Amino acid sequence: MPRRKGSSLSGSISKIVAILALLPPWILLYLVSGKKGMLGAWPLAIVGSLGYIAGQLPVGTYLGPYLPDVVGATVCFGCLLVLLKVWRPAEVLGYGGVPLSGGARDTSHGLSGREVFQAWLPILVLVAVVVAWTGPWSSLPGKIALHLQVSAASAITQGATIAAIFNWTPFVGGTAILVSWLIVALLLRVNGNQLAEIWNKTWQQMWGALLVGVFIFGLAYVYNYSGMAASLASGFSKIGVAFILVAPILGWIGVALSGSNTSTNAMFGKFQALVGQILGFPPLLLPTLNSVGAEIGKPVAPQTASVGVSTTKFVRNEGAVIRHNMGWTFVLLVYLTLIGVACYLFFPAVAAI
Repeated sequence: MPRRKGSSLSGSISKIVAILALLPPWILLYLVSGKKGMLGAWPLAIVGSLGYIAGQLPVGTYLGPYLPDVVGATVCFGCLLVLLKVWRPAEVLGYGGVPLSGGARDTSHGLSGREVFQAWLPILVLVAVVVAWTGPWSSLPGKIALHLQVSAASAITQGATIAAIFNWTPFVGGTAILVSWLIVALLLRVNGNQLAEIWNKTWQQMWGALLVGVFIFGLAYVYNYSGMAASLASGFSKIGVAFILVAPILGWIGVALSGSNTSTNAMFGKFQALVGQILGFPPLLLPTLNSVGAEIGKPVAPQTASVGVSTTKFVRNEGAVIRHNMGWTFVLLVYLTLIGVACYLFFPAVAAI
């Protein structure tokens, strides 16, 4: 299948994430059931990570950035389900490494096949619509309804100009997700009152986040096209090739403060690319490390913590969750840095356009 040019960064990120994904399942097993549980359930870590990679890597490489994690998580779930049909740990441990009793280990869910299908229906519709809408065969994401452009002087190359471009593309992946939601609402026969309630609750929860998105992207345009990004890139390039150690940390800091990988990429993606251009790095390596470093910072972002604890006893005690997660994000950040250095020294083609 031919790869669309715009998916080059997605493919680079997917390859780095595929290597990174080998570690988190071991950490999760350790956090839930301790060292004993981790060693006793090691097939879960191996099958889970390989299942996730089998889903996210081809999707991110060939279809683009919209569904790698959804497909990866779905394939991972299916692989673990099949594994648990034929294998079980000698001793099943719960949270804190406490052995589970026979009742707690009951595998009967009591759901009919129809109910299980309805539970999976939204994900199936989402994957089908987004793949059809945004795949390499589709021209919808590239349709431009509004084009604005001004010229700006380069802060790096004297006499050169760059174009500050704004393209409004109303048929990108977000629109495909909205269409998926409408189809699911029709299939599940959601009535008008339910739709109004869903809309009102979503608006109450998300209006602030929508404003943050507008302000962050506005700031990113000013930052990138006023010369600030290029000037900072020129300054940071004085660090030399050691900047590869800094690149994932900037992504981690950006998402820890803003709570959004998208916002972090908008702010620092161009800056990282310019530093890489000045220092002669593979063109996609630093933006890739920025994006993956941002994902590692998610567990310590206040917004993410607030959403994650919304149905637990840690509501209004998000700080405890962030402190608990902080050290493990450092472990993954060091692992990512080692991956980045290895790619730069031995596998530069991973981040080539």
